[in-house]
Amino acid sequence: MRLFLLIFFLLGGWGKGWALQGMCSNCHTMHNSQGNQPMTYNSTSPNKLLLRADCYGCHAQGGSQAIATWGASQIPQVYHTDPKDLAGGNFAYITGLKSGGDGGSGSEYGHNVISLVGIDSINNNVPPGGINQYGHNDGQNFINWSTGEREFLCAGENGCHGTRIWGSGKKGLDAIRGAHHRNINGWCNGTQVYNSYRFLIGVKGWEDNDWQYIASTNDHNEYFGRGVPVRLGCGGGNEVGCHGYDGNIRPPDGTISQFCASCHGNFHTLQTGTSEGIGSSPSSPFIRHPTDLTLPNSGEYANYNNGTLTYSLLAPVARTTEPINGPSSTVTPGSDAVMCLSCHYAHAGPYPDMLRWDYRTCVAGGGYNSNCGCFVCHTTKD
Repeated sequence: MRLFLLIFFLLGGWGKGWALQGMCSNCHTMHNSQGNQPMTYNSTSPNKLLLRADCYGCHAQGGSQAIATWGASQIPQVYHTDPKDLAGGNFAYITGLKSGGDGGSGSEYGHNVISLVGIDSINNNVPPGGINQYGHNDGQNFINWSTGEREFLCAGENGCHGTRIWGSGKKGLDAIRGAHHRNINGWCNGTQVYNSYRFLIGVKGWEDNDWQYIASTNDHNEYFGRGVPVRLGCGGGNEVGCHGYDGNIRPPDGTISQFCASCHGNFHTLQTGTSEGIGSSPSSPFIRHPTDLTLPNSGEYANYNNGTLTYSLLAPVARTTEPINGPSSTVTPGSDAVMCLSCHYAHAGPYPDMLRWDYRTCVAGGGYNSNCGCFVCHTTKD
């Protein structure tokens, strides 16, 4: 019985087992030597944590498949030439390894992680819409742009995934340590790195088990959002702080848009009395497109997706009630919310500004365009 249970758990019993399954040697090497040859995948030097590859060596192989296979493990790829991209997008649109839907490529197509695609030639790796991006009120910042530090990484205090604790020195593999072995499928509640949505600390959501490689209206990721945004900052005055109980920079309510706002705050936050944010109150007219705001259940918005109320993969929504039971094929105006990922990819996308569609082909009054995500919500503008 004990042997059976051990095998059962190693193989991922009951659907919530380990994310990485199979032989330990698929990912780890003890001495980085076999037959006098290095055992690492993407370099000859050994990696931290006895790993055979770093973040890029595992997830950015530049191959022809969006999901690579090592032994029993399925490895999602964020840099590849597969015609289909995963839910987060594809950094290949930055380097030109893969052409965008408009035939172009470059820094404006995505986030510039430093060791993969180099520094952003447009923004110099300083995020547009940053909250006080040249220093927080305490003279610090998540990435200290003011001192010339321009390392935007996959993980750590200068990245998105894993622990994000300012001054900890944890970057890359150090920040993601142990998370893969404890990752769960399905609902993630955001309390720790391993049970945060895609290892984005503090983010709640439902993870599609094939990263939306095969996706439909009832088979997709689910994202968590708010019905009304809050002003994010360092917790002074009327701001809601992003400095979590564990020292991590984390979204205070667990929404994906708040996570994005930890760097791009002025594209999300209510900044009362200033020229930033989405306006002086959570109602129209806005000066920036709202996020973490409920889709109205009246007017054009009540007819989401050409009146079908069917979940759109082109312009997805966030749920203001935690989607703990998995994906839904319907959208409910008055309950579901607009989020950053309604319009953008997280890593990089096939159109400038990381957009899911070519904004320049959306013509008001030009007739319904099924490739224009704007018309999914703004149903009377076509």
